[in-house]
Amino acid sequence: MAELYGVYKCNVCGNVVKVNLAGGGNLFCCGQPMVLQRPKTAEGGKEKHLPVLERTPEGVKVKVGSVPHPMEKDHYIVWLEVEVDGCCYQRFFKPGDEPSAEFLLKSEWQPKVVREYCNVHGLWEQRL
Repeated sequence: MAELYGVYKCNVCGNVVKVNLAGGGNLFCCGQPMVLQRPKTAEGGKEKHLPVLERTPEGVKVKVGSVPHPMEKDHYIVWLEVEVDGCCYQRFFKPGDEPSAEFLLKSEWQPKVVREYCNVHGLWEQRL
């Protein structure tokens, strides 16, 4: 059964799916079950992946990593999202972009979860 808001990857072709409405079935691609990506929550390599959040007068700015993450053709951040009070704000990236985004939020709104997806190292999450 697919997990609500779960991120699944096909290990054959590389398709990635985020479940926004979970039903009773399982996800398949290329004739095989897709694999639920469990978010990583601690740094382990030289590239930094954990989202870093800072409040701005207009909302929040999120940077991927305490040191900017590479944004090369073969290694980059695909998307970044912030969950706030039942809403999900998302930004997509491509190679060459800066791995950060500013989200306009009311001052009383507090982000609860920040996630990002690296095309090489998978899903990363910071719970606040």
